[in-house]
Amino acid sequence: MTARLTVCGLGPGGSDRVTAATVDALQGADALYLRTSRHPTASLAPPTAATFDHLYDRAESFAEVYRQIAETLVEAAFERPEGGVVYAVPGSPLVLESSVRRLQADDRVELDVLPSLSFLDEVWARLGIDPVEESVRLIDGHQFAVQAASERGPLLVAHVHDRWVLSDIKLAIDAGDEQRAVVLQRLGTDDEHIAEVSWPDLDRLVEPDHLTSLYLPEVIAPVGQELARTVALMHRLRQQCPWDREQTHDSLRPYLVEETYEVLDALEAVGMGASSDGAGYEHLEEELGDLWFQILFHAELATEAGQFTIADVARSVHQKMVRRHPHVFTELQVAGPDDVVANWERIKDDEKQRSSALDGIPTGLPALALAAKLLSRAAKAGAAADPGALGRRLEAVLPADAGGDDFGRVLLAVVRLAQDRGIEPEDALRRATLAAARRFRAAEERGRNPGIDWALG
Repeated sequence: MTARLTVCGLGPGGSDRVTAATVDALQGADALYLRTSRHPTASLAPPTAATFDHLYDRAESFAEVYRQIAETLVEAAFERPEGGVVYAVPGSPLVLESSVRRLQADDRVELDVLPSLSFLDEVWARLGIDPVEESVRLIDGHQFAVQAASERGPLLVAHVHDRWVLSDIKLAIDAGDEQRAVVLQRLGTDDEHIAEVSWPDLDRLVEPDHLTSLYLPEVIAPVGQELARTVALMHRLRQQCPWDREQTHDSLRPYLVEETYEVLDALEAVGMGASSDGAGYEHLEEELGDLWFQILFHAELATEAGQFTIADVARSVHQKMVRRHPHVFTELQVAGPDDVVANWERIKDDEKQRSSALDGIPTGLPALALAAKLLSRAAKAGAAADPGALGRRLEAVLPADAGGDDFGRVLLAVVRLAQDRGIEPEDALRRATLAAARRFRAAEERGRNPGIDWALG
């Protein structure tokens, strides 16, 4: 036994675009369901109509929303075997309506589909094109990276309802001002808006809504399919995986550190010649992917907090690299790598407006690396640390020609002695280094040369 269900479309936006058959269905329904009330012509439905807006607010994914919609409608149809259940969707029920496609595939229900105008008809009219002659391809904004891969246009992108969708689309195409997009919003309504924007401004100047689409007459740069697929994957995991949903910036810190060290291990293996058969590079490829995923995760959390997107991360590092390589992007001449480093540090200082020679040193570094970085930065600032009595005794023990192995053994002996006495060497070195940094900064603030006994106290 199958139940009957009528599906109709509310048109692209204006009430004058709604067909007479749809109006009759809305008024004559025994039980009327709207996919969403967030559509201009939803107001044509009687106030008794039910909506599925609540599902969008609490469901974990769009797929889950459409599954629950279909189940609810099938149950309602069986409760009224004589018919009378009507389901109304924005636009046309046959264009980009996942819930309708799910119902069409369900053998428990038989659909009566009332054809309706879709947003596509409005788009072609505004653009003044024949989509068949122009070979326009329709793309789902949620799947842009995959569906638009290798496409050169023209493309019409639908489901561009949120800023994160715009950011993902922009990320997928590595282009600048030369790439243009036509933004079409609320077509067929009194609030209709059409504008052309440059690619960098796509997720900055456009305020998307549920009646927004994009038209790309041509795609200048190829779509970064694989990179953008990982962004889409990150979205899905945050929506559907219980573990991924509960993560925070703080909870992910250990994984970021761990994946960073695993990349370093892979690099060491490559450097030691373990890559003669390519195995070392395969391992490096895997570990770089794991580190990339951690970067994606933190960017996704920032996007959810409304702070920035992975597209912003990519754009900012691109801009920074251009600024800090004037010898590549301007007429500046350099004599060699030393000039490049000097320019880098000068530009960096101008950008950061630092007040201390120690500003910008990440305190999360391992203690030994932190100490080395701090001593190096202080030396560049003209500070010469007095080694103190303990340091002078070490200098007396180690011959002038002592090499790295000798210093390594001394460090190892210090670690063993600390452990024998119940002291955590990593913590001890970090405390001493940070205390030295405080003394250095205090001397800087007093306008003194912090070169007298600042490091070892």
